[in-house]
Amino acid sequence: MFAQGALNVSGFAPTGIVSPSEAAFTARVLEKFPEGTVIRRSELEAAAPRFDLVRKALDAGIVCWCTLPLRASNRLVGIFYLGSRSEDAFTDKDLELARQVAAALAVFIENALTHEALQREKQGLEKLLEMSRALTPSLEPKKLLAEIASCTRSVFNHDQAHLAFYDKSAEIMRIAQVDPPGASGCSSIDSSPASQCPSGMAMLRGKVICFDVSQLKEASTDFTKQLLASGFRTLCCFPLATRNGPLGALCLSSRRENAFTQSLIELMEKVAGQIAVALENSRAYTEIASLKDRLLKEKRYLEEEIRDALDFEDIIGQSPALVKVLNQVKTVAPSDATVLILGETGTGKELVARAVHRLSSRAGGNFVKVNCAAIPTGLLESELFGHEKGAFTGAISQKIGRLELADKGTLLLDEVGEIPLELQPKLLRALQDHEFERLGGTRTIRVNVRIIAATNRDLSAAVARHQFRSDLYYRLHVFPLHLPSLRERREDIPLLVRYFVQKFARRMNKHIEAIPEEAMQALADSYWPGNIRELENFLERSVILTDGATLRVPVGELSSISGLYSREPHASQHPTLEELEREYILQVLRQTGGVVSGSGGAAAKLGMKRTTLQSKMQRLGISKTDDESLG
Repeated sequence: MFAQGALNVSGFAPTGIVSPSEAAFTARVLEKFPEGTVIRRSELEAAAPRFDLVRKALDAGIVCWCTLPLRASNRLVGIFYLGSRSEDAFTDKDLELARQVAAALAVFIENALTHEALQREKQGLEKLLEMSRALTPSLEPKKLLAEIASCTRSVFNHDQAHLAFYDKSAEIMRIAQVDPPGASGCSSIDSSPASQCPSGMAMLRGKVICFDVSQLKEASTDFTKQLLASGFRTLCCFPLATRNGPLGALCLSSRRENAFTQSLIELMEKVAGQIAVALENSRAYTEIASLKDRLLKEKRYLEEEIRDALDFEDIIGQSPALVKVLNQVKTVAPSDATVLILGETGTGKELVARAVHRLSSRAGGNFVKVNCAAIPTGLLESELFGHEKGAFTGAISQKIGRLELADKGTLLLDEVGEIPLELQPKLLRALQDHEFERLGGTRTIRVNVRIIAATNRDLSAAVARHQFRSDLYYRLHVFPLHLPSLRERREDIPLLVRYFVQKFARRMNKHIEAIPEEAMQALADSYWPGNIRELENFLERSVILTDGATLRVPVGELSSISGLYSREPHASQHPTLEELEREYILQVLRQTGGVVSGSGGAAAKLGMKRTTLQSKMQRLGISKTDDESLG
C-alpha cells in the first residue's frame, strides 16, 4: 500500500513531487469518480501508455488502486491513493473504511494548510506594520527615499530600485534611482512618455506588471535600454496612487529571470500603497515648508516696506500740475496696464507707484520694489528672478525673486533705465509671457504681476543711443505718467514745508510754531534740483538747527542756489536744464571736497541717493578726479 502527494485545488496544478502527467491522471479520475473509486488491472494497463504514474505503479506490481478525494469544508485539499499487488484487494467495506480515513486526513491537512497560511499572513502583516512604522514619520524627502530603499530590499532580493514620478502636465514619467545604497540620492536618469514606458503602463492600468527581456526590448526607452545593457532580466512595476490620483510607480529590477514570486508581489502591492501615502505626505510637507519659508520672507520684506512707507505718509499738494497727475492715477489704477512713471529724482515716483497699487484691484497683494541702480549688475538677475541652490558660487540656498514675491500684486522697477542690456531680453519675456525660470533652474514659473516702472532718464534718448532695447521701452511705455518737478508746482512748497517741519519737530521732540515769511519765500524761490527729497533733507537740517519756536532756515545756502538757478535766466545765456543741473552738482561737490556718500556728502546735501547721484555724474560727464569738479 502507498500514498501519493496532494494537489493544488486550482486546475489540479501539482506541488511537491507530483508531475504534470500524474496531475492529469488524477484530475481525470476525480472528474469521472468524484466520490472515489477502485481501479482494477485492466483499467490501469489501458492508462499506462499515457500516464507515467500508472506505468510506474504497474512496474512496481501495483495492480489495484483505491483513489479517494480529500475534502474539507467543501473544498478539495488533496488526493489519497491506496495501492495493492492483489487484484481484488479492496472490497466495498474496505472502500467505506478508507473514506472515513480520508475524511479525517482531509481535516488534518486543512488545519495544517490553514495554519501555514495564517503564519504567512501573520508574517506579512508584521512586515507591513514594520514598514508602515518606518515610512510614516519620514517626511524629509532624502530620509523617505532611504526608508523606501530599505523596505523594498527587506521584501525583495532585487538588484536595483527606481521611483517613476508622474508629471501630469507633460504626461511623462520622470524616473530616478533610489537603490542600491550606493546610488547618489535620487538622481534623475530618464524621462519618457507615460504611455510608452513600463512604469507608465503599470500606473495607467492601475495594476502590477512584470516585464521579461523580450518585453523590455519592445519598450525601447532609454531606461529599459540601460537596464538591458546592465544585464537585468526582470522588471516589476508597482503603481503608486492615493485617493488624490496617480503619483507614479515603484520599479524593482533583477538580473535573474522570473525573479519575483506571486506571494512576494502580493505583499509588495500592499507596501506600494504605504509608499504612495508616504510620498504624498512628503510632497505636501515640502510644499508647506516652501510656502512657510516664502511667507516668512514676504513678511520680513513687507515689514521693511512698511517702515520705509511710513517715512512719507501721503502725497502733499494741490497744484494743477499735481492734480492732473493724480487724476491720471485714478484713471489707470483700476486697469492692469503697465505704467511708466517719468520725472526728476525726488519728485515722488515711488509714492505715486504705491498710489496706483492702492487704488487697483491688487491692493490686497504685495507691493514689491526693486531699485535697479542700487543692485550690482551681476546680482540683479538673481534679485529679479531668484536662483536655485548651487546656481553660482555663494548660492547656498534657494532664493525667491522679486517677480515671484509680487505674484498677484505689483512690482515697481525703480531706475529701470539702469538695467543692463544683457538682462533686458529676459525681463521682456517675463513681462510679455508672465513666466520665467530661476537662475540655475529649469522649471518655468508663471506669475500674475502688474509692472510699474520709474526712471529719471530719457528712455527714448537711451533707445536712440542703443543703451536701452526699443521693444522693452514700448512694452513699458503703455501709460506714461510725467511727474512735475517742484519748480513746476511751487504753490505746493508752503504745504510741503509745514508738513515736513511738523514731522521732524515731532520726531525730535521740538515745538515749532512759526516759519518766517522771508524764509518761506526763499524756500519757494529756490530751484530744488533734488525736488521733494532735497527739500525734505534741507528742512530736517533746519529743524536740527532750530532752538526755539521759530524755524531757523539757513537762507545763505538757498541764496547761492537761487543765484545759480534763476527761474528766468538772462536771454543771452539760455542755459539748458542739463547745464544748470551739472553746474549745481559741481558746486555741491566743491563744498563737500568731492565726497559723494555719507551724512556730509554731496548726495545727502542734494537730497539724492548715492547711486542716483553717481548715475547723474556719469551721465553729465562729472568725474571726482576732474579739477573743475573739485574747484
